[in-house]
Amino acid sequence: MDRRRFVGVTAAALGASALDGCAALMTTTVTPVNGEVRLGIRNYPQLDRPGGYLKIVPAGETTPLYVLTLDGGGFAVVSPICTHLQCTVNVDGAHLLCPCHGSTYDREGRVLRGPAERALRRYPATVTADGELVFRLGGAA
Repeated sequence: MDRRRFVGVTAAALGASALDGCAALMTTTVTPVNGEVRLGIRNYPQLDRPGGYLKIVPAGETTPLYVLTLDGGGFAVVSPICTHLQCTVNVDGAHLLCPCHGSTYDREGRVLRGPAERALRRYPATVTADGELVFRLGGAA
């Protein structure tokens, strides 16, 4: 393989690997009705795979939420705001990591490693028989 082809193939591979990261940066706006959010799971294929997640922001809110696929098929809806110093945590596989001071949470928002001492704010969610994920904005724990 000549140098020009090598550089082209390498650039294409790097670009393709960045697409998943770019998708993670996208935020989907959702419209709550009477404080309740309903997401048709089939409309979000990223929630269909292990480790999948969706970043949403309810209309009228400024802070996004993460909808995370859990092992075993369930879902968690959590605030991405670290309870230590309010930095925004990032999804990294099975964990949520705070880039500011290294706090680590599991996908249900529980603290695995400090300095944070409290879990992320969590919104209890259920899945209906029709395949909709439903949670209340005021129902955070």
